Amino acid sequence: MGSCFSSSGSRSPLPSPASSIGKKRKTSMKKHSSSFHHSWKEDQLHRIPGRRFLNGSSDVASLFTQQGRKGNNQDAMLVWENFGSRKGAVFCGIFDGHGPYGHMVAKRVRDSLPLKLSALLEVSTKSDDVPMDMSLSTKGSINSESASFLCTDEVKVHTSGDIFQTLKESFLTSFSVMDLELKTASIDSFSSGTTAVTLVRQGHDLVIGNVGDSRAILGTRDKGNSIIAVQLTVDLKPNLPAEAERIQKCKGRVFALHDEPEVTRVWLPNADFPGLAMARAFGDFCLKDFGLISVPEVSYRRLTAKDEFVILATDGIWDVLSNEEVVEIVGSASARSSAAKVVVEAAIRSWRNKHPASKVDDCAVVCLFLDDGADSASNEKVNGVHNHEKVAEEWSSDIQGVSRSDTILTSPRALQENGDETALGTMMNNLYI
Repeated sequence: MGSCFSSSGSRSPLPSPASSIGKKRKTSMKKHSSSFHHSWKEDQLHRIPGRRFLNGSSDVASLFTQQGRKGNNQDAMLVWENFGSRKGAVFCGIFDGHGPYGHMVAKRVRDSLPLKLSALLEVSTKSDDVPMDMSLSTKGSINSESASFLCTDEVKVHTSGDIFQTLKESFLTSFSVMDLELKTASIDSFSSGTTAVTLVRQGHDLVIGNVGDSRAILGTRDKGNSIIAVQLTVDLKPNLPAEAERIQKCKGRVFALHDEPEVTRVWLPNADFPGLAMARAFGDFCLKDFGLISVPEVSYRRLTAKDEFVILATDGIWDVLSNEEVVEIVGSASARSSAAKVVVEAAIRSWRNKHPASKVDDCAVVCLFLDDGADSASNEKVNGVHNHEKVAEEWSSDIQGVSRSDTILTSPRALQENGDETALGTMMNNLYI
């Protein structure tokens, strides 16, 4: 994306060589120690059963990524079964890095964010004395690619509304802690960052946290039993009015270049850098004082027997394939194990046909299949477990109400709901890897 400058349009002055030798040596030692520690943690993490981050598949998921023609593959992905030691729980994530060190930022978020979310969910569910598998119901979501906001028609609550707020806070806080870690990590995230579209699925409950312009869609059956696409997330780009307004209020600039009028970008107040094509991201600290935030849009969906699979993918897919095309490809794949790969291959062909003069972008896809959860939900309905006469409550993050302060760990919105402050403090100390 190019280098980020200070608000004055120039780089910070460099210290004299004589005064900086000691500082450089200390900084180098700290970075080396931090890098070694993370490498050791990363190795241990990759040994966890049920955790997949490379091309492959399992009984419930298929994942595949392919490097484009722009350099390092900056896309990362993850499927983690029995997430948080909860039987049947699954975490899925897609991370699209950008900038000089985007590939490193994407991998760090892939490895660290799920651990933070798992720890927070454990504290939340213990303090509230409620199971992760909560009784909710919803109908509808985004079914138009041109939608500019998340629309959940109905969310029916079967227990206390505080439970859902707690789960939402777990996503908000884990994303906040993750961004704070990047600011102090050995990776240079000043002008590098990543998107993140993540989900946790437990039985018939699906919770999604999204930052950036990667996307999640659902393949489901309509009344005529035809497979259709339902968009579950919003592409959080600066062309959205609410996102542009927030950025401009913080003195950031939002505009498209003359030779690229279809791509709205975020720029520093007094310099034409970095030209970020999204309104929310991890990292990119050169823009964090000017309206860019890492606050996720959090949403919920109640899965039914008609829901067949969820697809997470980076914009390398969505730039050339529609929601409907991707759902059709996955639905007609000869084998589940190859579903993600088939989508990537179709996207690459489409890139070459539609944009022969452009370099193919990195592509990453995760397909999560829902059969077991749908059967479970269907059986519970037959057994009369759920009472659908409870109070309805809409549950999603408020785009209009977030601000730059929401990316800070000490944000009241991120912490005030937690009752056990001692447990939370101890847990926070263990969130960094």
